[in-house]
Formats: sequence, structure tokens, C-alpha cells
Amino acid sequence: MFGAHISQLDHFEVTTPDLAASVAFYRDVLGMEVSAQKPGSVWLRGWGESFHHALQLTAGDAPGVAHIGWRAISEATLNAAAAMLEETEWGCGWVPAIEGYGRAFRYVSPGGHSHEIFWEVDRFPPAGQEPFIPNCPQRFVPRGCAVRMIDHITIASKDMMADVAWYRDVMGHRFMEYTMGPEQAGMGDTVVFAMTTTCQRGHDLGIVLDGAGGAGRTNHIALFHDGREELRRAAEVLLDQGTPIEFGPGKHGMGEQDYLYVREPGGMRVELNASGYQNYEPDWQPVRWTPAQGSNVAFKNLGLPHSMLDSFPPIRSAMPQARQRDLTGLCV
Repeated sequence: MFGAHISQLDHFEVTTPDLAASVAFYRDVLGMEVSAQKPGSVWLRGWGESFHHALQLTAGDAPGVAHIGWRAISEATLNAAAAMLEETEWGCGWVPAIEGYGRAFRYVSPGGHSHEIFWEVDRFPPAGQEPFIPNCPQRFVPRGCAVRMIDHITIASKDMMADVAWYRDVMGHRFMEYTMGPEQAGMGDTVVFAMTTTCQRGHDLGIVLDGAGGAGRTNHIALFHDGREELRRAAEVLLDQGTPIEFGPGKHGMGEQDYLYVREPGGMRVELNASGYQNYEPDWQPVRWTPAQGSNVAFKNLGLPHSMLDSFPPIRSAMPQARQRDLTGLCV
């Protein structure tokens, strides 16, 4: 466990203007399991998730991410993180236990993204789905793309390296890799994407440059498959279900992950990925890339669609009301 306070990315809450259609997509097309539902929200998880949920879908005016949930290393580190954050402008205070996990401390990063850190979690398997293999959370009953678990989230930033430094120095993430912009666009001296991690993955948090402005926006959420063949099968499932593929399948140089991107009915971009390196080095030095080296497309044979620069909520839309934060540092 490398983070000073965090053991892993646990979940994200995604807002959608069409809750029913989004639920049907994640459940029937991506193959996630419904853990619970109440008016206005539905909680889902991959078949390989040990905890209550990896995704909370909440009805809202626009696609966006209302909060990102991180599990602490222990009860003691949760309390230490809360005490540390309470002394800063970023701490918002304790929130009571809700669906799937115990009391949490809410904080907001400098880029305007809302986070919660907690320790207590509800575990699975659900009744009647006890696994044949004891260390699995449930039986493998493939449906649709059959995504296994949460992988990462990529947020948008107006100040890339300041945000990287905050996640590294305040929350204990490891800074793993970054890429400069394309020389031909006059961005060869500008960092346009960076990766940090709290675990052994190449990243569980991506940070992409947001040229449109705004605060608290998200480029995509990502879900994991075990291998490339499963990702290729997922591509065929998506096409058979009439879901256009926005980008991919392909392989990123950064992180060595195979990828494809789609938009779910509510508008949020979802990445499905597989493979990727595992890294356990506490003294890892961040790797610098350029696009010519294949930072985004390892095979260097495709350009990035312009649509991939979209982040959510759209700049014309208000932030999700449940977790708004103005730039004076007030948490609401």
C-alpha cells in the first residue's frame, strides 16, 4: 500500500439525465450487477468486486461525476487523513454512513473534484451467488461485456502539474507517468495528461488538460477486463447492441493498457480496458512521454478523435447539485 492514507479507488458517483437508460446499459450491455436501488439512485458492481458497489448512478441534469470514493488503509489512517484535511481549505467534514460504506470524510481537490475517504464497507457475495471458488466474491455469470471491476477515473484539470502535486503531496498518490502535447500543435512544452496511483496499477487516477475551463469536470470512468481477448469480445458485444465505439480498440503506451471508449446513454464516456503493468516500487520515478513515442496510441497508427477532448458536465451545464463547490473553498 503506497498511499499515505488510501488503499484503493473504491467507487464513483455518476450523474445521468436518463437514469433508466443508463442503468440498463451498465447492467445489460456492460454486464454489471445491481447491488441496491432507491428513488433517484442505483448502485452497481462488477462480478469481481468484493465490496457493495463500484458505481452509483444518480439522476441529474447532465452527465458528470458527483464524487469519487477512496478506501482508507485502516480506521486509523482515515482519522489521520480527516484530521489533516480539516486543517486545510479542502476539508468539508464528516458525512454519515450511506449505501455500501460507513462514515466518510468529504474533501474537495484544488481542481474542484469532490472526494470521500472511508474505511468501513459492506461486502459480498449476495445471497444465492456464493462462489464455487472461495476467494471470488460471487459466481461468474457472464452477461453482456461482463466487466470485472473498477479500474480508474480520469478527471479534467486547468492546472495539470499543480493538481498532480496536490494528489502526490497531500493525499499520498504516486506520480507515475506524463505526456507532453503534440509539437505540431505548439504544445510540446505543455503537459497534457498525467497518471497517479494509490495501488499497484499503473494508475487509478488520470488527469487530462481541460482547455475549456470550468472546474470539477471528468473525462471518463474506466472498468476492467482480465485480458485482451475479453476486451475484443466486449467490442463485438457493443457493436451487436448498437453502441458506437468512440475510440479503439487499441493499446496505450502509458500504462500499457488495451482500451476502447464508448458513451453511455446519459452521456458519460466509459473506457473498458485490459492488461496494463503492475508496479510496486515506492521510489518509482515518473516517466516522461511525447505523442511521437506512442503515449496514447502505442502502435502510432491512429489519431485521437476530437470528441475525446469532451469532458463532463458540459461547460454550459451546472455542476452536479449534490456536491457543488465554489472557488472560494466552501463545501456544500
